[in-house]
Amino acid sequence: MTNRAGQSVPADGGDILLREDQGAICRLKLNAPVALNALSEAMLDRLIDEFADLANDRTIRAVTISGSGKAFCAGHDLKEMTTGRQSEDGGRAYFAALFEKCASMMMSIRKLPQPVIAQVHGIATAAGCQLVATCDLAVADEEARFGVNGVNIGLFCSTPMVALSRNIPAKQAFEMLTTGEFICAERARELGLVNRVVPSARLEDETLEMADILAEKLGAAVAIGKEAFYNQMEMGLADAYAYTGTVMTENMLYRETEKGIAAFIDKRPPDWNQP
Repeated sequence: MTNRAGQSVPADGGDILLREDQGAICRLKLNAPVALNALSEAMLDRLIDEFADLANDRTIRAVTISGSGKAFCAGHDLKEMTTGRQSEDGGRAYFAALFEKCASMMMSIRKLPQPVIAQVHGIATAAGCQLVATCDLAVADEEARFGVNGVNIGLFCSTPMVALSRNIPAKQAFEMLTTGEFICAERARELGLVNRVVPSARLEDETLEMADILAEKLGAAVAIGKEAFYNQMEMGLADAYAYTGTVMTENMLYRETEKGIAAFIDKRPPDWNQP
């Protein structure tokens, strides 16, 4: 279903992005099933807003992203993009702004202090595959398929390539990008695009179990570690060790870390809420 502007909207006319908080876990669900949860401008805006809110929410320690209907996410909304071409410059400014907005959304995930888990079913294609690759972790059901298949319609998936090529080996990424062929969930796990592959009936439970494990950790330690993880990957070896040594020094000075070490020595689980 689309509105008069050609934008994807939920079948029930509700919110295109649903949020449910369960304790320290935030569950986000893309909710435009008729459009296969395409990353329309409206969807990108909603995701950016939610991530901005989560960045300042210290009560949330893990985030999951799933999709409504029969697919996780089919990438950009091609019908909406067609309307963007109807401008004096042929859509150049529109497309540049759209891809910049999408990149901003993806980078927001990396900047979040909380780990983000993609819960993938059905298909994850083009920018939808990019979304999976951008999330810190991913759980897929056995029937899920992944592709960067824009080349099949003459549009090379250049921006999805950025995240994909940072997740899986170069030759396998290039093969997916140039052939437009899909890979199955198990192959995605072998290549490193997803962490776990489970039966469809177990997908939600397995994702929440992973989120529960993350939410039990000291949020401040995970946050400083997530930032350091991605920063050090862009550095040379010596710079990475120097940088992470500084990060660990800062982490060691946390009062909660001191309590965690004491609990380990005493052979008891840490209680982060204990004064």
